[in-house]
Amino acid sequence: MRIKRCVLIISGAALFILFICGIISFIGKTDSQQTVNKAKTLPKITIDTQLLVKNKFSRPGVALNKINGIVVHYTANPKTDAEDNRNYFNNLPKINKERETPIYASSHFIVGLEGQIVQCIPLNEISYASNERNGDTISVECCHRDKSGKFNDITYKALVELLAYLCLKFDLQEEDIIRHYDVTGKLCPLYYVKNEDEWLQLRNDVKRRKQSV
Repeated sequence: MRIKRCVLIISGAALFILFICGIISFIGKTDSQQTVNKAKTLPKITIDTQLLVKNKFSRPGVALNKINGIVVHYTANPKTDAEDNRNYFNNLPKINKERETPIYASSHFIVGLEGQIVQCIPLNEISYASNERNGDTISVECCHRDKSGKFNDITYKALVELLAYLCLKFDLQEEDIIRHYDVTGKLCPLYYVKNEDEWLQLRNDVKRRKQSV
């Protein structure tokens, strides 16, 4: 009788273990499928990758371990384009040789006057753009034609596409899109600090774009 009981107990335990393993396997497959499905729903955007050379002034190579938000900036250099600003970041080691106080600056992305999107920093590294939020945010610089800092329609549309893409990729909400101003009080991006309604509209446009995917 004892032997039979032991056999029954062992058999029951084995069946229980198989049952648990089956559940774990099912959950793993479901999570994997959700990841695949999520990847398939990302909007298609064209990104021109022109990574900065690693240097201590604009691309220090420090790991970006978590992404909790996206910070929008304006270049504050009217009429300059994406590649102009990218090259400025890349040339900071040379520029700083002639300065007493070095400049530290960069951005993950720059959106140009014709809607081009240039990537300067990999998304697993920090940029020098958003002060104390460098360690947990992606930065996006935007070009503009005049001192008002307002983005033209082409730049604006490309920015919305990029922000929607990044929000979906990193599971962020439109509330996670902030201005440099929201971090430090700096008037950046200038037009969208002075015109709060326009900033809220930008967030709403990103939300709608995400929902349309």
